[in-house]
Amino acid sequence: MPVSDFTARLGTGEDRSLAAWRGKVLLIVNVASQCGFTPQYAGLQALYDRYGPRGFEILAFPCNQFGHQEPGTDAEIAAFCDRTYHVTFPVFSKIEVNGANAHPLYAWLKQEKGGLLGAAIKWNFTKFLLDRNGEVQGRYAPTAKPESLAKDIEALL
Repeated sequence: MPVSDFTARLGTGEDRSLAAWRGKVLLIVNVASQCGFTPQYAGLQALYDRYGPRGFEILAFPCNQFGHQEPGTDAEIAAFCDRTYHVTFPVFSKIEVNGANAHPLYAWLKQEKGGLLGAAIKWNFTKFLLDRNGEVQGRYAPTAKPESLAKDIEALL
């Protein structure tokens, strides 16, 4: 199943087919507003500003499954991202990434590229890099700073 077959709800409440980003290099990230890694939003926005014009897109999925670090509503999350980090890439509605209620996109991502300690997402800001064909090319730990992905992104552009 290609990534373009999935649908997800934007933070605004609108369902969006991921086919809207067909042919783009994608970085899919589970995010949180009250996490030690939250400052990575700045690095993600820098990557988006740098590579967006060349066909790169970031899709952010807030998740409250790790330490309850994303307790806000979708509107509160959007306001935080805009106010604090001036985020211009899409921020989706809050989802689960592990367990029986994991969003189908995340079930697929984990199946495509397991982590060092198994397929489960271990924490906020786990990153998946997909090529223009929608195939998962890399999985990066929460500790991987966004700027460290620049070389891998450039190789796919």
